[in-house]
Amino acid sequence: MKVLFMLQLVCLAGCSTSRGREWAHHGAPMFSDLTVQEMKVIRTYMHGIPEMKLTDARSKTLRRNSILLMELHLPKKHEALKALDRGWAKPPRQARVIIQFGNQTKPNITEYIVGPLPSPRSHKVRTFKGEKPVQFESRPITVVEYDHLENLLKKIAAQAHKLLFETTGGFSYTNCSNRCLTFSDIAPRGLAPGERRTWIMLQKFVEGYFIHPIGFEVLVNHQDLDPDKWTVEKVWYNSMYFDSVEELVEKYKSGEVEKLKLPDHNDEDLYSTYIPRGHSHTPTNIHGPKLVEPQGHRYYIDRNFVEYAGWSFAYRVRSSAGLQVFDLRYNGERIAYEISLQEAIAFYAGDTPAAMQTKYIDAGWAMGTSTYELAPGIDCPEIATFIDLYHYFDTDKPLLHKNALCIFEMTTAMPLRRHFNSNFQGGYNFFGGLENTVLVLRTTSTVYNYDYIWDFLFYPNGVVEVKVSATGYIHATFFTPNGLHYGTKVYDYVLGNLHTHLIHYKVDLDIA
Repeated sequence: MKVLFMLQLVCLAGCSTSRGREWAHHGAPMFSDLTVQEMKVIRTYMHGIPEMKLTDARSKTLRRNSILLMELHLPKKHEALKALDRGWAKPPRQARVIIQFGNQTKPNITEYIVGPLPSPRSHKVRTFKGEKPVQFESRPITVVEYDHLENLLKKIAAQAHKLLFETTGGFSYTNCSNRCLTFSDIAPRGLAPGERRTWIMLQKFVEGYFIHPIGFEVLVNHQDLDPDKWTVEKVWYNSMYFDSVEELVEKYKSGEVEKLKLPDHNDEDLYSTYIPRGHSHTPTNIHGPKLVEPQGHRYYIDRNFVEYAGWSFAYRVRSSAGLQVFDLRYNGERIAYEISLQEAIAFYAGDTPAAMQTKYIDAGWAMGTSTYELAPGIDCPEIATFIDLYHYFDTDKPLLHKNALCIFEMTTAMPLRRHFNSNFQGGYNFFGGLENTVLVLRTTSTVYNYDYIWDFLFYPNGVVEVKVSATGYIHATFFTPNGLHYGTKVYDYVLGNLHTHLIHYKVDLDIA
């Protein structure tokens, strides 16, 4: 009887573990990103609603109604748990769709919850606390608006062509071949509600142009939906403010403005390239260490469901925010319902107007869609599994981001734990050591100058590590003597601005 009873307990425990694994696998698709087909049917459904009068996102007018973003709308947690913990049917999939209504008497931004997928039949407005509307002027900037800004900058640069050409060593904004100027725009776009005024700074368009400012910044008012009514409100040049481009040009001609002479660089001595410089005693003609998997992967992937060394989880890459993990379990026990990247913010100091106003809130730049292709052997080991992503932001069709996420196992070159027990006579009583390997889930976000590398790391001892590594280029502005109060001189006429990074995660622990 005792033997039979023990066998029953073993069966119950084994069956429970197996059932839990099946339910986790069953529920994982609730958190998977929208598929290409789902994006297409959502667009067709929304464009089929006559009163919305939706047009293409890339039509040249700003007075249009168009879809800005669509992404998965997560199910309510209590409904998701029924599928994850009891094996019940998954709740219907829904999408979050943001629409810019610019072709209205009072333009606005409206969010909708659309479903059920894959055959949407309904949509409802998503409201927020206090039911405060999102001001239309606060919308993210789009490719079409950038095109109109580009046209205005061409006119501005044409007016100031002589100044720009003489001070940069022959760089110009148009008809420039390999000596062109480009621009960077700053956010927030105003200091009060309802404003849409952007400081824009010009830079040399060379590799690493982020650290090639030329000391020319303009404040453009682009609040009106008619680009012909946009105006230049201020100009800043070499620590001096002007009310117009014309005023700067006149004072430059008369000698009232100091004529800068920025250092010239050829391709061989360009300080901002990624070409290694200097001498190294380490041979570069032989390979460094490489990861190998002698018998193949030890992890399992089925769409967005992953298992490894007792771990299981579902993942998504949210278009607005980035990498997120759900239903994180260790040995069948849920550790966290959700650990998700939500936001990355950078606050800057500076002496130039563009620098002092820079406060980047990266989800507003669709940080999650900045997941570009990962390079094997550099961004991820060659042995990694590379996964394509699709996003729908400021577009009229789903956009493929090839090999934008990778999953791989690596050694840490450090034992998980070990002990050498000496007998103090030249030998030992016993030794024990455990190899430490870790599974890495990785993607990147290149939000303008920064490259954020986002990692989730899963250790065999039940530890999960959430990690971000920042690389890329600094956000630099033109050096002024007073700028040393707000940063460090990193090159001639280049200031590395003091700034703070804030990375925000949502952590919903479900322990015991």
